[in-house]
Amino acid sequence: MLYFTQLIYIKDGQEDVFNQFEDVAIPLIAKHHGKLLLRVRPTEQTMVAGTMERPYEIHLVSFETETDFLNFANDNERKQFLHLKEQAIRSVLLVKGAEVG
Repeated sequence: MLYFTQLIYIKDGQEDVFNQFEDVAIPLIAKHHGKLLLRVRPTEQTMVAGTMERPYEIHLVSFETETDFLNFANDNERKQFLHLKEQAIRSVLLVKGAEVG
């Protein structure tokens, strides 16, 4: 099992566009043997400490294999809506990991 954490930073005023993209992309995760484990919107009140900018959202997703993740990323239905992602998202920090222990 592989895990992917995304710290998502969106452009000012693009929350609705971002949500339109997520409405398409999130259901496609399961189609490619993945699971959305967490979708969090941290607030200033929930931040305990840190030196980096607070992201708009944090996603933790798992996929059974690297191929499943790549198939999700290259899904044709998802690709049709990438213009929404490009319009809304300023940057993403993607962290790939595996379960330890």
